[in-house]
Amino acid sequence: MAHDKKVIQGKMEIVGLVGPLWAMGWLFTIGFVQLSYGKAVLALVLWPYYLGRALG
Repeated sequence: MAHDKKVIQGKMEIVGLVGPLWAMGWLFTIGFVQLSYGKAVLALVLWPYYLGRALG
């Protein structure tokens, strides 16, 4: 009785990693820079600015 081996081939989707990485960066910025609620909402779009200002 011969056993047939099945090989599954595919590629890893990088797109699925971008969202969680962005969210982690946003949460890190809020905690690291200690942003208020209003600035935290702005940081949804501008978190690299706030992080750069804090580190610069």
